[in-house]
Amino acid sequence: MTSTLNGFEIIDGDGHVLERDEELVEFLDEPYRGHSGIGYFPFFPTLDGLHRGAGGARRGKPDVDPDPMGWIDFMDRAGITSTVLYPTAGLGAGMIQDPDWAVAVCRAYNDWLHELFVKTSDRFNGVALLPAQDPVEAAKELRRSVTELGMVGGMLCANSADMGVRKPLGDPDFWPIYAEAERLDRPIAVHGAPSIGLGANMIGRQAPIVEHVLAQIVQMTNMLLSGLYDEYPKLRIGYLEADTGWVPYMMDRLTGRADPSLTDPAEVLASGRVFFSCQSEEQSLRYAVERLGDDVVLYASDYWHEPAEEDIEDIQTLAGREDLSPQTKRKIFKDNTLRFYGMSAESAGFVS
Repeated sequence: MTSTLNGFEIIDGDGHVLERDEELVEFLDEPYRGHSGIGYFPFFPTLDGLHRGAGGARRGKPDVDPDPMGWIDFMDRAGITSTVLYPTAGLGAGMIQDPDWAVAVCRAYNDWLHELFVKTSDRFNGVALLPAQDPVEAAKELRRSVTELGMVGGMLCANSADMGVRKPLGDPDFWPIYAEAERLDRPIAVHGAPSIGLGANMIGRQAPIVEHVLAQIVQMTNMLLSGLYDEYPKLRIGYLEADTGWVPYMMDRLTGRADPSLTDPAEVLASGRVFFSCQSEEQSLRYAVERLGDDVVLYASDYWHEPAEEDIEDIQTLAGREDLSPQTKRKIFKDNTLRFYGMSAESAGFVS
């Protein structure tokens, strides 16, 4: 199915499912599945101590059921051909302190995502949740998820809490994950996640406004200065759900900061293998495109975390922007997402 409801073919580069513990438990391996104590506590840590549902209720956010049928209904209404799916509770996976449990619950989530979404419609594409607490097992899980479950990439949490994953993602301990991603020709998405420990928790309910950006700045800075991109020259990395306005600022901040033996960060960011998701109303989007080039910015709905009506309006806003050329908008809505995930137009549901 190909839709051009808004004048553009669209693949959503970052949507979300709602993984419930009572569903995931059926996909756990022994000794966890069937053990009476497993259901006593949430499978994933809370993102930041905030109850996001409570905030949504106060803002009058409409109820939604992000099951497969609900997702397809949204895509039909929005003119989206297909989507790439990420977790909700699993955004806190980086805060799990027990490496064995992290491996088990990430594996269960990936099997659940495959069974409930990826298998049910070719409009759903999954990204594997990776247990960074054990990088060797994370690399194995990435290979299993891609080769056996058909996942289009792997996800690491932009975690900055002093618990669970306690090292920045550019640390050589994590390089087995990137080596496997490069071998598989699949990307690693660093998705916005908790940033407890960076000061965002001091502003309470306002923390979600800044925490994804803060966490992404920390992770991207470290990854650019670590030598990661020189070690794996074909690796594609995406920084998702923090928009693009901060990126030109960091390009300037990082210029000349790398070891002389490494590629300059600004050059890496302009190389076409570091990607970012955008928001339709970002006033700085045009400038970010000018600095980065228009081959690395991709559209992301963030549905169901954002209401369907707002997402549909956002698509119309982006499609109607006069400061972006039609060619650039085509790339943002479709081409860049396909290139990031290494997908063909046909595999994403587009027909000529």
